Amino acid sequence: MVAAPFSPLGSLSVYDSNDETPHVGTRFPDKSVQLTRILAAPNSDELLKDLATLVSHRGVVFFTDQDIDIEKQKELGTRLGELAGKPTTSKLHVHPISEQTPELTADVSVISSEGGIARAGYSKSARASNGWHADITFEPIPSDYAILKIHTLPSVGGDTLWASGYEAYDKLSPAYQKFLEGLTALHDGSGFREYAEKLGRTINDPRGSPENTGTALQAVHPVIRTHPVTGFKTLFVNRGFTKRIVELTEEESEDVLAYLFRHIAENHDMQVRFRWNKNDVAIWDNRCVFHTATNDYEGLRQGNRVVSLGEKPYFDPNSKSRRAVLGL
Repeated sequence: MVAAPFSPLGSLSVYDSNDETPHVGTRFPDKSVQLTRILAAPNSDELLKDLATLVSHRGVVFFTDQDIDIEKQKELGTRLGELAGKPTTSKLHVHPISEQTPELTADVSVISSEGGIARAGYSKSARASNGWHADITFEPIPSDYAILKIHTLPSVGGDTLWASGYEAYDKLSPAYQKFLEGLTALHDGSGFREYAEKLGRTINDPRGSPENTGTALQAVHPVIRTHPVTGFKTLFVNRGFTKRIVELTEEESEDVLAYLFRHIAENHDMQVRFRWNKNDVAIWDNRCVFHTATNDYEGLRQGNRVVSLGEKPYFDPNSKSRRAVLGL
C-alpha cells in the first residue's frame, strides 16, 4: 500500500480546490466559496485555523470573486493570525506611509498604480525582477499573513507572482544550506521614510506592535528562518528590503545576496503567477513566500491590502525542510 499524499486542507476539504503548482499556490475556483460565509460559519474557528495552516503550507491561496468588505477583511486578517498562535501584542500592521482617511483606517494599505506603497521608487526601465519582496520585513515584528482584494483592473496585465521560500531553501545544496543557517541579515525600509519626507508626511508610529516603533525602519533577521506553523526551514531574504548579511564582509555579503536574489527570481519552477479578475482575493504568508507585481499595463489597478503581524523571526537548528518532512 502507498500512503496518501499529505493534504493541509483539513476542514476546507469540503470545498472544491486545486493546487496551482506542485510547490506554491492553491485556488478555490468556485465563487460560491465566500470568505464572509467562512467567517460567519458555526465552525468558523476550525475553518479559519485550517485556512491559516493551508496558507502557511501552500504559501498563497486564491479565492474567486469575493463579496468581503474591508471590515470583514480586517477581521479575517486578525483571526487568521490569532488562531495560528501569534503573540497577543501583534495586531494588524500600520504601514509607515499609510494614510488615515474617512473611508480607510491606517491599518489598510491602498495598493494602487497611482503611486504610494505599490509603486514607491518604481522605474519603467528597471528589471522587473527587482520587484521581488516579502511585506514589511524591515520591522522587528514582521508580517505573518497578508490579504489583498483587487477591485479595479486594467483590461490586460497586472498579474502577481509568488515564489516559495521553502523550495528556495530546498533547491540549495546541503553545503550552502549549512553555510546560510545561523547567519543574520539587515532589512531596511528607509525608502518609505524618504518617500514620506518628499511628500511632507510623518512616519506612522507605532505600527501594530510595541516593537515596531521609531523611524529607522530597520531590523535584523535570520537568513534562514523556521516557520512556526509548519516547522519548515525557509529562505528569508528579499531584494526589496534585505541590504546586508551581518556576519560577512561587505563584498561577501553583496555576492551572496546577489546569488540568493537571482535564485528567487529565476527559478520559475518554484513560482506561481496569478491573473486577477475583479474582486479576487489572495491570502499569502510573508514568512515563506516572496511576491512581485507585474507592471506591464496601462490604466488603473487598485485594491486594498490588510497585513497581519506575526512573531519575531527565529531559526531552530532542529527544524527540517519541507521536502524532507513530506518525503518529496
